[in-house]
Amino acid sequence: MKVILTEDHDTLGLRGDVVEVKNGYGRNFLVPRQLAVIASKSNVKRYTEERRQQEHKLEARREKDAQLAAKLEGTEVVIAMKTGEEDRIFGSITTQQIAEGLEAQGLPVDRRKITLTEDIKTVGVYPATVRISPEHTAEVKVKVVPNEETI
Repeated sequence: MKVILTEDHDTLGLRGDVVEVKNGYGRNFLVPRQLAVIASKSNVKRYTEERRQQEHKLEARREKDAQLAAKLEGTEVVIAMKTGEEDRIFGSITTQQIAEGLEAQGLPVDRRKITLTEDIKTVGVYPATVRISPEHTAEVKVKVVPNEETI
């Protein structure tokens, strides 16, 4: 029996794939749980069109992510913090502060996509990685400067 998968399946394949399964498995397990539909001509045509549209959307998303990665690459975010002795800042720089700095420059990024290699607790320049998608990442520089209100 040929069926079209409506969801990704570990052993059978991905959503939209036409696979051959045993009659009982298809009728008694896959179809009742809406994991697959019987591969009629109309269903095959419908899922082929859905897959084509999904690929088109995915390609547009990849292009948008690549453009954002190009804009972010090498961008410098300047954060002014109150400092104490030996240029140590009070607290530490968070990914939220970096995200706000990038947004102020017109580059909106979710704070959960920013990764710091080390805790930032002193004045200086530090690298941060922005993971836009699994395929696209960008390096930004975080420059921590002392605020005028130092102690």
